[in-house]
Amino acid sequence: MSVSIAVDSESLVVVRGVSKTFGGAHALREVDVVIRRGVVHGLVGANGAGKSTMIKCLAGIEHPDAGTIVVDGEEREISSPSDADELGMAFIHQEMSLIPGWSVLRNMMLGQKPPTRLGIIDWRPARVRAREVAQRLGMHYSLNASVDDLSPADQWLVLIGRALMRDARLIAMDEPTASLSSEEAGRLHRIIRELAASGTAVIFVSHRLDEVSALCDDITVFRDGAVVERRVAEKVPKSELVRAIVGRSMEIAVEGREPAPHGGPVLVVADVHDGRRVHGVSLTVHAGEVVGIGGLVGAGRTELAQVVYGARPRTAGTIELDGRAVEFREPADAVRAGIGLVPEERRSEGLFLDRSIDFNVNAASFGSLRASRLLPLLRLGEGRRRARALADAVTVKARDVGDPVGSLSGGNQQKVAIARWLVDPPRLLILDEPSRGVDVGARAEVHRVIRELADAGTAVLAISSDNEELVALCDRVVVMAEGRLTGSLRGREITEDRILALSFERHDGKEEE
Repeated sequence: MSVSIAVDSESLVVVRGVSKTFGGAHALREVDVVIRRGVVHGLVGANGAGKSTMIKCLAGIEHPDAGTIVVDGEEREISSPSDADELGMAFIHQEMSLIPGWSVLRNMMLGQKPPTRLGIIDWRPARVRAREVAQRLGMHYSLNASVDDLSPADQWLVLIGRALMRDARLIAMDEPTASLSSEEAGRLHRIIRELAASGTAVIFVSHRLDEVSALCDDITVFRDGAVVERRVAEKVPKSELVRAIVGRSMEIAVEGREPAPHGGPVLVVADVHDGRRVHGVSLTVHAGEVVGIGGLVGAGRTELAQVVYGARPRTAGTIELDGRAVEFREPADAVRAGIGLVPEERRSEGLFLDRSIDFNVNAASFGSLRASRLLPLLRLGEGRRRARALADAVTVKARDVGDPVGSLSGGNQQKVAIARWLVDPPRLLILDEPSRGVDVGARAEVHRVIRELADAGTAVLAISSDNEELVALCDRVVVMAEGRLTGSLRGREITEDRILALSFERHDGKEEE
């Protein structure tokens, strides 16, 4: 669907016909967007809709395959972040780029061009300028304070202050209120409105559609890499935004699978908090059941898994495993109790890339290979035989189990990460993005292995940003938003559009049974 755009003297940045592909897949499809001076411009859409890719093109991080970017009426090639900086554009990402241990002033000065010919910063005028910016933003703390001691809301102000120190004419903010309280978010909203009133253009990316509807003057809706709707100087109800984001193309004929028979509860999470990203989550996973967790990036899904696995502290609530309350101080405690985890970042967190396939497969169960209780000797031959059998079972394509895991494709690496938990299947297996970065064939094999584990009695908790995967794989899907559960779908209730709609909902106050 094409959306016409109007360009006038108020237009600061015009993105026209921009396309971008990654590995043959379209991230952007002939996108047209106009960012106006003194306007808060909201970008909304599901995960992977194209919002971040467009911002990266403006920031000089990615380069469009086609199309043009016009700034101040002149076509510009933004080939690097420094080009974007020269044009007066600043970008504040969700993972805040503050230097721990540095003062507020030093963080605000980061990236500034030294004002002297010798390349030395003259701190006296820099401090005067920083005080002016701090006063404008209502920063009621010392410029000498460490950013480590600030709240997330105040840390955001430091980043906005950094942009203003550079005289930025456009500031893009990615999920600025994701970790803020309602009061903190309201304070940030007031500052954003003041920035716009002073002539600064603000790009505001958020999954909180209520605040987008209330705060933004212009709104652009992305779906599948294309702009499907654009509203100028118009307040759009949240219900219309949800309808545009989901779209008719999300209504699919294939519904969720019939729930598999399952046993008693294995995992019971009751009113769990982590003090930051998980707020009062309750859910149950039964033996032989595959429960999916859907939601948008930043919803708190991975953080919930880390709490269950003992990799993140729990500040409130209870966790039971097979009817017994558990307290895990570290992941090793969870493994001993019968919980396995395949993390989202398998290369950095889940695998030893420079070690062999057999080493990785046996990494969680070396104890069972000990030749003697008294001596730290392993039956390496038995380990290789075991690894070979499991690699065959999950169809790992490799010349030999002695090959380094780093030499395998992404799909085969994922199979090795899962095979590790087939040696002695856990009571509960948590998979974070089980098929991310794997091809269609490998994805089908990964799903087969997961279902076979569940059929054998393992309780499975699968986190996925791919709603199609949740539909195909899960007996039940719970959806999270802003660290809370917003709904639960079972069997044939599970469809892509329902999952996506719940991803934009607010907490309904009900516990998941």
